[in-house]
Parts: sequence; structure tokens; C-alpha cells
Amino acid sequence: MAELEGLEFGKSDFVLLDEVNMEQFMENLKLRFEKGRIYTFIGEVVVSVNPYKQMDIYGKEAIEAYRGRELYENPPHLYAVADAAYKAMKRRAKDTCIVISGESGAGKTEASKYIMQYIAAITNPSQREEVESVKNILLKSNCVLEAFGNAKTNRNDNSSRFGKYMDINFNFNGDPTGGHINNYLLEKSRVVQQQGGERNFHSFYQVLRGGSEEMLRSLHLQNDPVSYVYTREGAASVTSNNDRSSHKAVLSALKVIGFTEEEINSIYRILGAILILGNLQFETDTESVQVVGLEVLGHIAELTATEPDAVGKSLLYRTVATGGGEVIEKGHTEKEACFGRDAFAKALYERLFGWIVGRINAIIEVKDYNPVLHGKNTVIGVLDIYGFEIFDNNSFEQFCINYCNEKLQQLFIELILRQEQEEYQREGITWQHIEYFNNQIIVDLVEQPHKGIISVLDEACLTGGQVTDTVCLQSMDTKLGQHPHYSSRKLNPSDKTMEFHRDFRIRHYAGDVTYSIEGFLDKNKDPLFQDFKRLMYNSSNPVLKEMWPDGQLGITEVTKRPLTAATLFKNSIVALVDKLGCKEPYYVRCIKPNEMKSPVLFDDARCEHQVAYLGLLENVRVRRAGFAYRQPYARFLQRYKMTCEYTWPNHLMETDREAVEAIVTHHGFQDDVAYGHTKLFVRTPRSLFTLEQERAALIPILVLFLQKVWRGALARSRCQRLRAMYAIMGCYKRYKVKAHFWEVERRFASVRNMADYGKSVEWPTPPAALAQFHSITQQLHRRWRARQIVKNIPPSDMAEVRAKVAALGALRGERKEWGCSRPWERDYLANARDCPQSSSNFIRASKELKNKDLYNQVLFSGFCRKMNRFNKSTDRGLLITDKHVYKLDPKKQFKVLKRLPLDIITGLSVTAGSDQMVALHTSSQDDVLLCIQRGELCPNQDRVGELLGTLSDHFTRTMLNSCGQPPGPQKHMPRFRPLHLSICGRRKCVYQVKTLQSSA
Repeated sequence: MAELEGLEFGKSDFVLLDEVNMEQFMENLKLRFEKGRIYTFIGEVVVSVNPYKQMDIYGKEAIEAYRGRELYENPPHLYAVADAAYKAMKRRAKDTCIVISGESGAGKTEASKYIMQYIAAITNPSQREEVESVKNILLKSNCVLEAFGNAKTNRNDNSSRFGKYMDINFNFNGDPTGGHINNYLLEKSRVVQQQGGERNFHSFYQVLRGGSEEMLRSLHLQNDPVSYVYTREGAASVTSNNDRSSHKAVLSALKVIGFTEEEINSIYRILGAILILGNLQFETDTESVQVVGLEVLGHIAELTATEPDAVGKSLLYRTVATGGGEVIEKGHTEKEACFGRDAFAKALYERLFGWIVGRINAIIEVKDYNPVLHGKNTVIGVLDIYGFEIFDNNSFEQFCINYCNEKLQQLFIELILRQEQEEYQREGITWQHIEYFNNQIIVDLVEQPHKGIISVLDEACLTGGQVTDTVCLQSMDTKLGQHPHYSSRKLNPSDKTMEFHRDFRIRHYAGDVTYSIEGFLDKNKDPLFQDFKRLMYNSSNPVLKEMWPDGQLGITEVTKRPLTAATLFKNSIVALVDKLGCKEPYYVRCIKPNEMKSPVLFDDARCEHQVAYLGLLENVRVRRAGFAYRQPYARFLQRYKMTCEYTWPNHLMETDREAVEAIVTHHGFQDDVAYGHTKLFVRTPRSLFTLEQERAALIPILVLFLQKVWRGALARSRCQRLRAMYAIMGCYKRYKVKAHFWEVERRFASVRNMADYGKSVEWPTPPAALAQFHSITQQLHRRWRARQIVKNIPPSDMAEVRAKVAALGALRGERKEWGCSRPWERDYLANARDCPQSSSNFIRASKELKNKDLYNQVLFSGFCRKMNRFNKSTDRGLLITDKHVYKLDPKKQFKVLKRLPLDIITGLSVTAGSDQMVALHTSSQDDVLLCIQRGELCPNQDRVGELLGTLSDHFTRTMLNSCGQPPGPQKHMPRFRPLHLSICGRRKCVYQVKTLQSSA
């Protein structure tokens, strides 16, 4: 620690002092206070000195500096303790607590707020909305509880007048999920009476000075604390708190926490009713006591949602049930009425404060928690409780507060001093015993059954008759007269600092305190007439009704005598100590440097007194002689075994202790450790820090290794599943393929015997994998079926069939009628039936042409009407052979007028109508336009399709014969391009049909 701050600031850890004595301790504490270093370590205990000024050491940079760091890595700070408690809770899933103790005004409340702010700042990095809501409520609850539970005293402007212990619940991820607040012994007597220079609770001044005009008007209040008896004493007191801004902050906090508008209004209506109650006066007439001013009763009734008559009756009368069951009303004296009024005001405020705490708990408690689903729920407790108090007049409240501090000091002694020394002895560690003061004797003086002061008070309260405070003091003198820590004026007549029949003194661990017995019994009985409870239970305000459930009891109902205030407080403190004892404690010991609230004054005598009664010097001796860290061998090995090759992943030694020794030897820490029977003890934090550093460096490597192994396992598992899936898919696909084949085989089993060879058979739907195969199979079936049909056609008809097929491919969908249904004669000019007058002449002329041109066959012949470019038409004869196209003159014995080689024909165009117009396109751009004439064979015969089909079939067979498959277009071959493209083999044979305008 000396490396973190320069020597000019003193020793940052009291364990590093050259000599452990009070002089050096105080010198170091004073030096650090004067240098602005208000925090100092004693091992894991933080000693805090109230600076009485704002210090710039709590910002975001400071939070980041301490976040996730070890306790000894940074200079002393509250954040270091808060982070250590958080890490211990998160790393080891262990409940922890932070105990903040010290005198009133030493800075405990501020310390608890900074600890809460730090925990809120380092949690929920993912900014989840539900976690942020819990954090906001936990932080805002401090503001509300301070307003209603804190007050200005002569020692402290913001003194906690109640004890607060807050449990913060965390999930397995280290994020806060809720919390619970326990409150202890609210000093409700402050509501009706304060010592000189002190104030009532902050809430009263905040509503009077910060409330809007509309709010004050609705509460029948004025914005001047002097106007009210309960706040008049503190109205002139100067305080560092701004009541106006604090009131706005409280209203905002109540809304953030989740209080409804109706509940907030009810809270301030109760405050208004208490203030007006304090101004209520009584007067005695001839026979009874009366309330002065009925208007005040009306205001109280309105604010508490009750009837004015019922309020007046509760204040002036007491309903009593006699032994025979008779109910009578007993009127109060003026003194009794004032006592009842003040008791009612105190009870109202106490119930209000308890209801606020309960309402906050209901909002922030962990809901729907299931350890199986959500993991272990761990807790960090923060205790901010009133400090040791010595006033000029110490009453019942100071007695309870100082008893609480005795119990906490006992816990500190038990956990830090006694248990530590006993553990060294139990583990067989060489140890020099440290003497310390054990305050168990003082705790027994207060709480021992049948003998302690609380038992004497309870006995006096339960005894019938008029038992006064003086009689109670006499009983205490009789039973406790021999106790070394108890005295009174009767037991010590020469001590004139005490009064006879009034004062008694207890020698506390923090010093001697003289208590005045006056009022002890009344405060211990905590009497409140049942009439007030029934009055509030019958209120029409649901919030008030909820605060007074005991008001539903009837007058004659016999109930068990309630426990006294001292016993209730003792039980709650015992439960608190038990709760703290089962957690891993972290301590903040607060010291008040002076009584003047000065940031520069250091009162040596006063600080030395606090150091003495807090046991800090003994704590230094124990920590200096002892060990900073201890852990069972198994847990130490589990945490640090990866830092040594001999223990990772598992050691082969006989015991865990030998494995731990191997780790220590591997790192060279032999001189800084001691081996107990079951635990390893590490003397300095530096050794532990080195181990933590090496472990932190290895964790990412191990995580990557685990991730690699796990990812490999996942990949292998995924691969196995994929293989299984593919195997199943393969079997299923094979089954579907086979099933498809079986179904096709079943449906087409008898197609050879069917008239249509299976044309009417419906094909089954194939699986996706067989889509292409199914298409090819259908094509094969169609070709087989065509083959079966074609083989029955005589060879003499095949030429006509081929021509019709060619025409069908070119003209389907283009011409409605193209001569498919009739026989195609082709050579119509030689047909005597079609051309009876000229057939003989044509036959003679064709023979001459055949001999001359040597053609093999006539592809087409017939009469036509030829049209020229001047729109002149003449009758001609058209003869198309396998070599030429002839234009003949029928009037001149079919003389050849024009001869065109067949291979220069490049295309053929026909119309879409029923006319017989045909255009022959040539490569020389000398196209022939003609209209085929219908012969006498059939007047309406369509011969365009016959011409087109014959030529297409001829050219197709010519190309097939020349190369075995249809080649691409060449110069010596005509190209016919139909609308539909057909592919023959690997190369394309393209035909085109052009549509002529019908006007042409």
C-alpha cells in the first residue's frame, strides 16, 4: 500500500505503522486528514474521517478506477470496500454485508449513500430496463427515508433518527433484482419535543417551506414552521439542507419508486394532521375538558377522512371495558388529553414511516424467484444505524441506541478479534495472543433475562398499581448494584454529577453515559388509547385504514399484552446481529474529527477517544500479527490450480495440502504463508494479488480451450445428425423413386394392348429429383406411341404424312384451315380430274423438262395467279421440282417463262387468313408473289399448307441426307423459319413464316 501514495500522506494502511501504539496511530490519522486523505485501511477495514466538505473523489473516473480491482491495488476508499464485498458475493456466491458504525455525525449516512451509488454504477452493464428500475428505486429510497427518518441534531445536520439495514438481492449474473429494508427504533418522541437547537424530522420543514400554495391550502397549513408547536423549536435552526429543493426531490423520488398520486396525497395529509394536532389546545370548564376551537377539529377530521365528532370524542374521552363486560366512557383531565394528543401524533408518524418502508419493500422485493430457474440469489447488506450518543440529557432513546452500538461492537469483536485468534489456535498456527476489551459484560447488563435493565423495565411496566420511574430506578439499584459497569447516585453518593432518584450511569465501551430515568416507563410501555386506533381504522382513507389494522378489535375483546418497546427493539437487534453474523462482513469505521463541523479542525482528544472505544488499535495488532487471507485447501486449490502445471487439471498427490504446497512453491511464496490443519494462511495481500493476476491471465486461455472442445463436440454432434438426416433422406428419396417407378409400371403395364397406346393414361406426379427424368420418359413414351402408329401407315403414304407434319409444325395456331383433313395430290397440273383440259399438255411439257433438267420428282404443281410489282396479275402454272421452280404459261403449252434454282429459295411467307397468297423469298431479293388457284377437284380446297409442308419436308430430308443431322443455314440451302423453333440434334434448323398484309 505504501507504493500507492507518497510518504507525505502518511501510511495508507495502519498495519504498516513502524510501531503499533496510540501515538503513532493518531499521528498518522491526523496527517492524512490534514492532507485530504480521509480514508485509511486496517487490512480490509476502512477508517473514515468526516471531512465536513465536498470532495471530488466520487466521480465516474473514481468508480472505474476501483471497479473490479483488488482491495490493495488502489488507495483506501469506500469504493474499495464496496467492490470487495461485491466481488466476494459474485465470485464465491457468498452473502456479504457492509457494517458502517461510528458516532452520530461521523458520516455514516453519507458513506452508505456512496456505497449504494457505487454498487448501482458497476452493475447491469447491458442496461436491462428491469434492472435499471430496481437500481433507481433502491437509490431513490434513500432520499425518501432521509426526509421522513432524519433530523438536525446539535451534532449533525442530517442525523439518522432510525436504524436502517438494507439487503440488496443479486442474481447469478451479479445484477440487482430487488431488496428489502429493515428499520429500527424510529425516534418518534422527536415529533412532539426536541432539545434546544435541534429540529423535528426533515419532512415537516420540507412540506412547510417547499410545498406549493395549492398544497398548503388543501392541508390547511401556512408556510412558516414557527406557526406550529411541533416545529417551532427548530424553525430558527441553521442547517445545510435546502428544504425547498429537498421537497421537490422527495416528490420526484416517490413517483419514481411507484407511489400513486393518492398515496402521496395521503402521506402529506397525515403530516398536515400531525402539525395541526400539535396546535390543538384544551381548556377545563366547570365539569369537563373541552377543545379550544372547533375549526381545528374539522381540519383534522378532513385530513384523516373521519368525522369531527369522532375526533373530538377520541381526544377527550377514553372508552374502557369493565370486568363484567360493561363499556364506559371516561373523560380525560387536561393533562391526560395533552398526553393522548402527543401520543396520537407520535403514533401517526411512526405508523406513517413504517407504512412507507413497507410500501417500498413491496415494490422492490424479489418476485417470482425460483432458485432452479434463476440460480442462487445472493445478498449484500448495508447497515446504516445510529451511532453512539452522549447528550446533556440522555433518555430512553439514547439508552436503546447505545445498546445497539454495544451489540454491533460485540459483533465486531466476535468476528474480527476473537474468532480470528481462536481460528489461529484451532488451525495450529503460531500466534501471540492479543488482549482486547470484550464488551459482552455490558451487553449482558442491558439484555440479560431476569437481571438486565430491559428485564427490570419490563417488570415495572407489567406490575399493577402506580409504579413510577423512581421506583423502577430503585429496583435497578437493588438488582444491579454489584455490577461493575452500573452506578447511580444512591450507589455512589459522592458523585454529584448525578441526581438522586433520577440518574443512573452505564460504563459503555465508548465511555460513561448518564441516563435520566424520567419518562423511561412511559416510553417503554408506548401507551396509545385504543380509541385512536379504532378512529383511524374507521377512516375512509384506505392508506390510513391500512396503517391501523389493530383498530378492528372490539372494545371488549381480550388480547395478549403487547411486548414493550425495549423488548421489541432488543429482539430486532438480536435478529439483526444474527443476520449479520451469517454473512461475510466488511467494516467502515467512521470518526468525527471535531464538534464544530469544521473541515480543518482535528480534536486529538475526541478522536483518540473514538479510536479507543472502536477498538481500532486492537484491530491493527490482530491484523499485523495475523494473515490477510485464509482459505480451506480444497477451495484454494480449486481457484488457483490452473496456475501450476503439477495441479492442472487434477493433481496426483495424496492430499490437497501437498497440492497447495506445490502451487506456493511454484510461485515462490514459501516465506509468506503458513499451513494450518485445514486452511492455508497468506500473510500479505501482495502474494494473493500475484496469484489473482496470473489466474486472470490464464482464464481467457482456459475459456478458449473449453470453447474449442465444446464447439468441437457440438460440431461432431451436428455432423452425426446431418449424416443421419442425409441417410434418412437418401433412403426416403430412393423409396420415392422406386415408388414412382412402380406406379408408372403399374399404370402403363397394358398400354401395348390399348387402342390409343396409353395416351389416355394419366401420369403420376414425380418427386422433385425425377422431374427431368419424368419429362424424358414422357417424351420416350410419346415417341414410342408415334412409332407404333406410324409403323401401320403404308410406305406410299409416308411422304404425305411427313409433309403434313411439317406443315403442322409451321402453321399450328396461325391458320385455321390448311388442308390437313384431305389427301394431298401434290401434282395437280398432271391430274386429269383437277385439270381435265390441260393435264395432257402439262404431262408432255413436264417430261421434256425432266429430260432436260434431270429432276427426280415433282414436289408441287398447280395453277396460280402471279402478281408483279405494278400490281398486274396473270394466270400462270407453278411447277416445283427437287431442282427448280418453274413459272409456266398455260396458254402456250406450258412454256417455261422463268426458271429459278430451288436452292436460292430462302423463305416462304403466307397470310393468316383463308386466302391462297404465297410469297417465295430468294437470295437475290427477287421475290415471287402469287396466289394459288383452286382446281376443279374441289372448289374450296386450301393448298397453301400443302405447298408449305411439301417444301419443308423436302428441305429437311435434303439436309439430313447430306450431313446426317440438320446443319445450320448455309448459302446453298434455303432457310425456312416458322414461328416455333425446333431443334434437331446438336444444330438448329430454323424456319420462319412471315405474315403478309391481307391487302397485298
